[in-house]
Amino acid sequence: MDASPAALLAALKNSELLIVRDVSKAGDVDRCAETLDNLHGEAAVTFWKAECRRLADELAQCGLASEAISERVLDFQATVQTVLVQRHQARALAATRAEQQKKRRIA
Repeated sequence: MDASPAALLAALKNSELLIVRDVSKAGDVDRCAETLDNLHGEAAVTFWKAECRRLADELAQCGLASEAISERVLDFQATVQTVLVQRHQARALAATRAEQQKKRRIA
């Protein structure tokens, strides 16, 4: 189905079932965070630019205005960044706890 605003409005008026794909799925956030966690340098930059471009293209196909697209992409970027920070904090905490347990065993 055409995802233009006019087509969506017509479908609503005719009581048709609409299936609109959620382009900001948690799975995309987790997948991107995991991938970025394992990539560095130019490979990470290339991957990240491609993912953000893909999201922007999907949103444009849904008929969103450029301002709304920019807002959603920025939200996605912030969410992925938050997940990356949480992943790093969890690893640091686990390493600290492991070191503390090791010291207790030695003492």
